[in-house]
Amino acid sequence: MKTMPAIVRLRTGKTHARLETFLRRPAFDERAERVAARTLAAIRRDGETALAACAKRFDGVALAPARFRVRAAECAAAAKQTDRLFRAAVREALRRIRAFARAGLRPNWRQATPAGGSVGERFLPLDRVGVYVPGGQAPLASTALMTATLARVAGVREIVACTPCAKDGRVDPYVLYALREAGATEIYRLGGVQAIGLMAYGTRRIPKVQKIVGPGGAYVTAAKRQVYGQVALDLVAGPSEIAVLADDSASPVHAAADLLSQIEHGTGLEKALFVTDTPALAEAVREECLRQAATLSRAAFVQRVLGKNLLLVTADSLRIGMDLCNRFAPEHFELLVRRPETWLKRVRAAGAVFLGPWSPEAAGDFVAGPSHVLPTGGAAAMFSGLTADDFRRRLSVIAFSRADLRQTLPVIETFGRVERLDAHARSARVRFSS
Repeated sequence: MKTMPAIVRLRTGKTHARLETFLRRPAFDERAERVAARTLAAIRRDGETALAACAKRFDGVALAPARFRVRAAECAAAAKQTDRLFRAAVREALRRIRAFARAGLRPNWRQATPAGGSVGERFLPLDRVGVYVPGGQAPLASTALMTATLARVAGVREIVACTPCAKDGRVDPYVLYALREAGATEIYRLGGVQAIGLMAYGTRRIPKVQKIVGPGGAYVTAAKRQVYGQVALDLVAGPSEIAVLADDSASPVHAAADLLSQIEHGTGLEKALFVTDTPALAEAVREECLRQAATLSRAAFVQRVLGKNLLLVTADSLRIGMDLCNRFAPEHFELLVRRPETWLKRVRAAGAVFLGPWSPEAAGDFVAGPSHVLPTGGAAAMFSGLTADDFRRRLSVIAFSRADLRQTLPVIETFGRVERLDAHARSARVRFSS
């Protein structure tokens, strides 16, 4: 029996219980938090022994610590196992991702101070970073490109990658090829919480990283949150989600296909929101979702999500619909409307925005250029997507002249007095009295 997605009517000034429930989605899962805490404590205490035990318990794979790292010969063999079309696709995606990443790098800068000195900023790459590439339900080779490539463009020397392996210890060759081409310098066949523990704490043989980036399921997301402070983090990047705002110019076939593109990831926690001011379009999109879902190779996963996590909304106006989408703060936001550039000005919270009928979300996932590592769970209201600058440190630089310090001495002394920090004030004043 097909699970029927709900259609909700959103009226001006009214609330709807089902809609409010849909919008409330915690960024962190309580059960995952507890499991992650216990697992990370064991890894921190027992190191490689705990990592091997976790791999056996959670992934069913027997791994001696000596086998954690993927060797160069395995990477070379993986390249021969991939097909020519995939290798060409990787080259094209890398070309676009690198170009976008370079264009977004902030340059070093300086500006003159009033009395002859200068202030400014310098940007330096981190030394060692970790990227997580999911592989539980599908080998996300594209995530290798959308993470390690940015670190390489930023100038990071050591790029550590972790990705799950099969029960026989084999890592998907497409993921390995993508990681190698993107610039990963070390690859480990570990997934889940244990991968985050490895990167955050290190072992006697593997140095820890300075920052961890990359998406993952509830357990990876919980683990990342709990190692914050041991390492820097990128953002909350959990189960996939999408919102589509559409008017009567939109194709129901296209809209349904785009909604399903995120639902098919397979964790069961994906969210998809379709909002329109045209009731007939909502009905057509629902029918298309049911029809197309039955044809997908991952139909079983999709069916689990359709009834509970796909919501179609008919609003009294597109403006009300836009307000709803901003409340949702989706990871991916498509504008299938006339004059999408005009509606873009009303977007306040989204990880990435896709304008018009020729910008499907899948283009952003694979090849457009911006990283597909984006905030989820409503975190787009607070966080932004991954960029090359996330792999760099920012240093502020102050070079006062004597005249600058003389000019600002009263300000320094006043703050020193108010905050009762005598040594602060003296450190400036003493330069004019010695």
